Amino acid sequence: MVTIDSIFTDTIEIKQSKFIAYLMPIALYEEEMKVLRSKHPKAVHFVSAYRMLNELDQIVEYSGDDGEPKGTSGKPTLSVLQGHELINAAIITVRYFGGTKLGPGGLVRAYAQAANAAISSAHLLDYEKLFQKKVQCQFPILSKLEYEASQQSIVILHKEFTANGAVVEIEGTQERLCTFEDAMGRMISIL
Repeated sequence: MVTIDSIFTDTIEIKQSKFIAYLMPIALYEEEMKVLRSKHPKAVHFVSAYRMLNELDQIVEYSGDDGEPKGTSGKPTLSVLQGHELINAAIITVRYFGGTKLGPGGLVRAYAQAANAAISSAHLLDYEKLFQKKVQCQFPILSKLEYEASQQSIVILHKEFTANGAVVEIEGTQERLCTFEDAMGRMISIL
């Protein structure tokens, strides 16, 4: 499986209809849909599909036609995500109608082609399951913690300062978190 960490876009035009496909991490899907609807007020359709892993490591999939004939837009977009084995990713395709009806087969091809174009422009990453932990450290250790996290490609999600030091929420693969904990040793407490 592969995933992405930023938004990628590409545009295709078929019989004067413009299809602008946006490929994004699933975490950005809802907010990006709002942004695209306000950014493209004259667009006629906002077709979407996504694939994500839930907390039980089950794949959850969704596709929406947004007014296009049933099964002609969302499902082909989802099929492209499945074919590329993309996970925790979404595609929103914005369509501007060009005046010529494409028919069901034309719509299926157009939406699949737009999704493939966006994926072709993307930098795909191997999917790695991420885990989150909270650790606590004294104030003088915080800069070492931040340095060691960056060395292990661990993301600091949140820092909270208390009277006793800092509580830091971190995220990384199981292997990286273990290496981080070994490097920090007794300087941190796992919460």
